[in-house]
Amino acid sequence: MKHLASRGLAAITVLLGLVTAAPARAGTTTVPGVDEIVSSPNITQVGHVDNKTGGPFAAENSYNTDWAFRGTYAFGGNYNGFTVYDISDPRHPRIATQVVCPGSQNDLSIHGDLLFLATDSQRSDDSCNSAPVPASAPAETPRWEGIKVFDVSDPLNPRYVAAVKTDCGSHTETLVPGRGRDRSVYLYVSSYNLSRASVPNCALPHDKISIVKVPLRDPAAAAVVATPVLFPDGGFEGDEDSSATTGCHDITAYPQRGIAAGACMGDGVLFDIRNPVAPTVITTVRDTENFAFWHSATFNNNGTKVVFTDELGGGGGATCNPTVGPERGADAIYDIVGKGKRLTLEFRSYFKIPRENAATENCVAHNGSLIPVPGRDIMVQAWYQGGISVWDFTDSRKPVEIAYWERGPLSIERPAFGGSWSAYWYNGHIYSSDIQKGLDVLKVDDRRLRGAAHFRARQFNAQTQDDYRTW
Repeated sequence: MKHLASRGLAAITVLLGLVTAAPARAGTTTVPGVDEIVSSPNITQVGHVDNKTGGPFAAENSYNTDWAFRGTYAFGGNYNGFTVYDISDPRHPRIATQVVCPGSQNDLSIHGDLLFLATDSQRSDDSCNSAPVPASAPAETPRWEGIKVFDVSDPLNPRYVAAVKTDCGSHTETLVPGRGRDRSVYLYVSSYNLSRASVPNCALPHDKISIVKVPLRDPAAAAVVATPVLFPDGGFEGDEDSSATTGCHDITAYPQRGIAAGACMGDGVLFDIRNPVAPTVITTVRDTENFAFWHSATFNNNGTKVVFTDELGGGGGATCNPTVGPERGADAIYDIVGKGKRLTLEFRSYFKIPRENAATENCVAHNGSLIPVPGRDIMVQAWYQGGISVWDFTDSRKPVEIAYWERGPLSIERPAFGGSWSAYWYNGHIYSSDIQKGLDVLKVDDRRLRGAAHFRARQFNAQTQDDYRTW
């Protein structure tokens, strides 16, 4: 969800309670039946495994979240821990193990044998046996939230190595490798405060990120080494339709090019990260007409474009309908123009899936990744219950959808939070983390993706892009 889920589930419940049920037929678009799968003819589901049937993540509010990949394993976050999937045979994926370690949202990044788990809910301590700390608890009550480090050299037996507390927790985290002889990785910890009031462990103003240094030879020594203030002027103040900036929601780094793109609530940001412990803002953009909450970002391979997403409604609302329209809750494509410190972001167009969803379905732009197609700019993206879309933005002004796949609503009687949280391309297949259903594996058969299957990555974090031609 990566917005209203940040400080607990209450905001989701309130928002979903405002949605009213709708008939399975909406306007001129036929909404699929409950759990019915529909797709374009060029995409096929080839594998599936449910990680919630009878296991530790079976509860409806035990949401599956983001992905990280290494070799023949996929690591899927969950509000109660993470699942390790064996994907050596994409057509027959299986659960290798599950680690119970509660904490919203448990986003993941991976580097070699180290797995990083982001916790964005206040817990009694940094252990995997911690208890939640209610907002009403006295200020002196011990609280912990931040980054946990696991050793996954044996993926079947992850080992908890270290924890690092960060201000406001870690809603998301972005891995940036050290440069040159620096045998470390850095985690850009994005977090924010929507309450507009100072709370324990998250005082306002919170116009910064936390940078955690993890020495690869001694990961237990991981620690916060910098907390750069990105918005010394306070960032966007917000208005009736757009969020104020009190930190960043998500940052996507492109270390080989020394840049990063930040989706920072009320601001879209381009950073210089050539010094990984001292990122600087190159330029910012705002869209007070159509963007409600700058959520995430994806570069094209040349580093000349950025796709920003708008998580209108916090991920819990039904925004894929004619009432909301084609520009709100959409992607925005920006070209990166200029050189050096004079780089600017210039808006080109919006993209939103062209299908209408039922009023019981949460649907809005969410997490995706670039597909390695030489000479083209193509990405796959999750839209919660709007399903999965593959689309081409080679022409920044005229994006076009290539393929889609979706399940019908979880219910047409009541609002329910579900659908694809993250859909990423990894070594020839699309892997979708379905909030309620588990892992889906998809295969696209389309000439416009020709060449993509030849690229193979040893590990993959969607928020740490690299030039796929170096894989």
